Amino acid sequence: MKLETLLSRLDYRILQGTVGQDISEVVYDSRKVCEGCIFICIVGAHFDAHDRIGDAAAAGARAIVVQDDHDVAVPGGEVTVISVPSTRRALSFISAAWFDYPAEKIPVIGITGTKGKTTTTYMVKSILDNAGHKTGLIGTIEVIVGDTHIHALNTTPESYIVQKYLHDMIEAGMDCAVMEVSSQALMMDRTAGLEFEIGVFTNISPDHIGPNEHTDFAQYLYCKSLLFQQCRTGIFNLDDPHTKDVMLAADCRIETYGIENPEATIWAENIRHIHRPGYLGVSFDVRGKQNFPVELDIPGKFSVYNALTAVSICRHFHIPEDVICAALKVAKVKGRIEMVPVSDQFTLMIDYAHNAMALESLLSTLRDYNPGRLVCLFGCGGDRSRDRRFEMGETSGRMADLTIITSDNPRTEKPEDIIADIRTGIERTDGKFIEIIDRREAIAYAIHNGLPGDIIVLAGKGHEDYQEINGVRYPMDERNIIKDILEADALRGSNC
Repeated sequence: MKLETLLSRLDYRILQGTVGQDISEVVYDSRKVCEGCIFICIVGAHFDAHDRIGDAAAAGARAIVVQDDHDVAVPGGEVTVISVPSTRRALSFISAAWFDYPAEKIPVIGITGTKGKTTTTYMVKSILDNAGHKTGLIGTIEVIVGDTHIHALNTTPESYIVQKYLHDMIEAGMDCAVMEVSSQALMMDRTAGLEFEIGVFTNISPDHIGPNEHTDFAQYLYCKSLLFQQCRTGIFNLDDPHTKDVMLAADCRIETYGIENPEATIWAENIRHIHRPGYLGVSFDVRGKQNFPVELDIPGKFSVYNALTAVSICRHFHIPEDVICAALKVAKVKGRIEMVPVSDQFTLMIDYAHNAMALESLLSTLRDYNPGRLVCLFGCGGDRSRDRRFEMGETSGRMADLTIITSDNPRTEKPEDIIADIRTGIERTDGKFIEIIDRREAIAYAIHNGLPGDIIVLAGKGHEDYQEINGVRYPMDERNIIKDILEADALRGSNC
């Protein structure tokens, strides 16, 4: 592809060379520079690719994109040097051009918010697929392109990867795509130049604030709002107290949703909890632009919000109400309030809640189902903030009837030290707890000591299928652990 074509939607200056030559590949990793490529110098948190310009030129790069605020020198005069205000933004536009602007060929739905992104994307995919669409998905757990499932490393990948996935979806016959859009991705221009058919704001609460993420809540909120400057229709949760701040920055058509809120475009009312041994669900009535009953095999008020979001999106595809209801009924997300059949006496579930905010939301939801006991099993990740451990311990101690403290991903820390911090948080409350370092043993204890009416939640790991210890990821899938425990119990029973 011609260099001038790749640069056609960018503001740039030519520091050296011309833009008429052919480019063989788009590269932003200095280790992958090849003959005839364009090399884009990304400034990272710990590495600045401008330091590898000489190596890139020697390896055969035909063009190099640099950032305006960098003083650069390129050996020889054969390489074209392009200067731009932001190389990250340039990477996004160049990648879109390289893959022939795939987002202009199929509708792309982007969902942002602190909570609800993952579950909502799967609900949307379930509805669209059941209506006969072929839907690609980019999210926290995985990327789905046709029958191919790719393990995800980031909620929203680097811009080149986003554009490649969208291109691959079109090649595989997909006719729409839904993706999670993180605030980090918006801040780092991973979706720059991508026009969304629909953008969605689910909610926002203090999270992802720190030295390597957002400097403060105001910046976090601002980054969320950027999505609505690059979509045709914005759909907002009217019940979130910060929604109107996000809407102020919107440059799109606006719709809303909420619970018991007739000001919204659509809303939910008559919410009813469904609780049977081994099963939790919720039902409600959709009102407003559409009117029909919905039942979900996922519990809680936040599940109602997620379903409302999905309905708000999918009504733009003119899908019959009975198809929406049937699809929502079967929509499941690995590791998000995932119920695992174990006993007809108590309910066991797996959830990804791995901070105090998420854990409080989860336990509060489960309290609404009036369990005999609410049992919470969790640990905390090593090499992470100790405050998170104190907070999660205090939350579980306050809200659960019994806490089972165990290991999560200890990484380079001793599990005993992490558990001691969690214990400190729990001891601020009157909550009962026990400590079982080995997570497999802890899960076995929870199952073998389950009482009639209990709701037992294994929190923190969710969809993860590994445990990280000293830089090594060992296989650990809680579903397999549960299966092994039940099989061992059955074998012992048959030998008695």
